[in-house]
Amino acid sequence: MKPQFENLDLIDLLGERHLLLREITEKMWNGNSDIYISNSEWFIMARIYKKQPTISYISKNVDISRQATHKFIKNLHSKGLVEVMNVENNNKEKCIRLTSLGEQCFEKNAALKASLEKKIIEKIGDQQIAFLKEILKSDWGVLND
Repeated sequence: MKPQFENLDLIDLLGERHLLLREITEKMWNGNSDIYISNSEWFIMARIYKKQPTISYISKNVDISRQATHKFIKNLHSKGLVEVMNVENNNKEKCIRLTSLGEQCFEKNAALKASLEKKIIEKIGDQQIAFLKEILKSDWGVLND
């Protein structure tokens, strides 16, 4: 075990591993693409992939402030990754969807993450990964659903 992980509790250990994996995937993407996409932008893109949610829905379902969410959506739009449209019969609300370029980027990034997962599987084993996924998916009795 790496020394920086040795004395961490479960919450901090999960957080540190998450940050490390996000950092690695961001570097993998940005090292192979002309379009810079931040982790927060990927987080938003994941919420809209194959959907057309409202911007207010996105704001409520990501752990990012409303103002920052709007800024990230504006950035994604300027990169040609999303389009923002009016909601029928509602002048206030806007919905958002990935453009074909946005979908291509999202799918390419999914392939990069799959290659990283494969490396992790090679290091710690198929059964361990399957077990870890089951644990992470299970009801811990502490989550507000």
